[in-house]
Amino acid sequence: MKKLNFFVVLFLLLSAASCKENSDAQLSKVITVEEAYQLLNSDDDIQLVDVRTPEEYEEKHIPYSQNICVTDDNFEELASKLDKNRPIYVYCRSGKRSAEAAQILRKMGFKEVYDMEGGIIRWEEYGYELNNQEN
Repeated sequence: MKKLNFFVVLFLLLSAASCKENSDAQLSKVITVEEAYQLLNSDDDIQLVDVRTPEEYEEKHIPYSQNICVTDDNFEELASKLDKNRPIYVYCRSGKRSAEAAQILRKMGFKEVYDMEGGIIRWEEYGYELNNQEN
């Protein structure tokens, strides 16, 4: 009986830890390209972060964004220089890396993290402005 109680308690503890991890990830809100576009046009002081590689960023990026590559070893170090109390908006090429970045930022203590759904691909599909090598 003691073994059964031990396993029940262990199961409950593991379940609680798992729920906490999921709740942290859920605090990152996914926003549409249209919402991101409206925000960029209404707030000059936005923290917009392109989490793609520097090469991808150089090729084309959303105006007023800064590049902090989520796959670089120093991502957390560079991201820690941002204001944790202000909303932060992240995007990548299609959405996978920005979802990862959003989760990391939440774990780092950022209060509001927004992930732009569809990334720069969707941004481009809507015909919104980009800074690129041709400009």
